[in-house]
Amino acid sequence: MPAAREQVKFFYNWNNFYNKIYIMKHEFKIKVYPGDTDCYNVVWHGAYIKWLEAGRIELLEMMGIKFSKMEEMGILMPVTEINIRYKHFAKTYDELSIETSIQETGRTHLTFYQEIKNINTGELVLFAKIKGVTTSREGKLFREIPGYISEQLSQSCLHT
Repeated sequence: MPAAREQVKFFYNWNNFYNKIYIMKHEFKIKVYPGDTDCYNVVWHGAYIKWLEAGRIELLEMMGIKFSKMEEMGILMPVTEINIRYKHFAKTYDELSIETSIQETGRTHLTFYQEIKNINTGELVLFAKIKGVTTSREGKLFREIPGYISEQLSQSCLHT
């Protein structure tokens, strides 16, 4: 998904990788098209899920975590929890900003915090907290986030 504007901010001040909170942000803009809406020209809830996923992938890839490399290594990152709070609706042709940050890294998971805002009105459309874990192709949960991911997260934080 092409980004009109991307923004990244990093914060790192912990000695241990796990259980710390980072402020890492990625932002991109989209325009709502008719295919994203229902018969009332209001954005269909499934479109938001698609945009939130794009935000998470773009943030991780910008930090050097490539999903194609994860697939080659047999690492998957399924979502295990989604909590979305809808605050206002978006309509056809609205311009939206999707901001994604990593809120928490745990031993076996990453927790993302995401906001979608209407650029023209400044209204918060929704905010979401989404948890992803790492598993093998067979669906077995890794006891720790694989080294490839944890190393890229640490490098991204240390080199800013």
